Amino acid sequence: MDSTPMIEVSGLTKRYPGRTAVNGISFTVARGEVVGFLGPNGAGKTTTMRMLASFLPGTSGTARVAGFDVFHQPDEVRRRIGYMPENNPLHLEMRVREYLKFRARLKGLGWRRSRVRVDVVLRQCGLTEVQHRIIGQLSKGFRQRVGLADALVHEPDLIILDEPTIGLDPHQIRAVRALIKDLARKHTVLLSTHILSEVEVTCSRVLILNRGEIIAADTTANLGKRLSLDAGVVAEIAAPLAALREAVRDLPEVVSAEFESLDGDFQRLVLTPRAGADLRPAVYELARTHGWNLRELTRRHHSLEEIFVHLTRTRKEAE
Repeated sequence: MDSTPMIEVSGLTKRYPGRTAVNGISFTVARGEVVGFLGPNGAGKTTTMRMLASFLPGTSGTARVAGFDVFHQPDEVRRRIGYMPENNPLHLEMRVREYLKFRARLKGLGWRRSRVRVDVVLRQCGLTEVQHRIIGQLSKGFRQRVGLADALVHEPDLIILDEPTIGLDPHQIRAVRALIKDLARKHTVLLSTHILSEVEVTCSRVLILNRGEIIAADTTANLGKRLSLDAGVVAEIAAPLAALREAVRDLPEVVSAEFESLDGDFQRLVLTPRAGADLRPAVYELARTHGWNLRELTRRHHSLEEIFVHLTRTRKEAE
């Protein structure tokens, strides 16, 4: 198997008059990876993806796809990329099947091969039942599927998806999620989306872009470890609320505490530690000493949403 990275970016920059959209970013994506490309609106994600797809020239730096330079070998790059932009420029007057066959021929597939591939992507994307309908008469969700089928029709090595689930209902979103996982068996996928839960279950790694710069590139598990210093503890204890509050105040490593009354005599605590301390032994000992029933004691894990908000907010406040 070719060990060359699917994507190699070094010092990539894109400047416009008065602003820098992408500021000297560098990263690699291995073959077969499914990578989430995240960032706030205006962070430079779409600009980066358009440069990788050879649709937009860079100001400086280099970018290669499957070993080909995106600026000097754009035809070779486009043969290996399937790009689905956020707003699909579909031919609304055409029927689904004829549009996909038209696109397949434009991408270099012969007559027989294009017909086979169109049949495949129609099934993959759940478009068989609407293949003879005019695209302009389809719902937003079906149009998204047509755009996804367009990106897949020539069997590209790299698939770049910019907000592929916009306009889809929950059932369609789950179908697209399953499709993306299936695509990873044969393709590399770069996925940009604001639905962070989709990234958590779909992507093996994430790149977080903010103000045109890469601020994180790792697995969600490793990114979560960055925030472990303030990871709280969640506990459920059967105790009088006033007595529990007083006991928690005596724990020196607790910075803050939140209390919520539950069923029966149980109280739910969310405790934030000082200096990254693990509060679980202290909470267990507190419950044991007072003879209180302890039915839950866990260390709180950060979701990708919390990681994303923390990293982008920290960056913004630091400037």
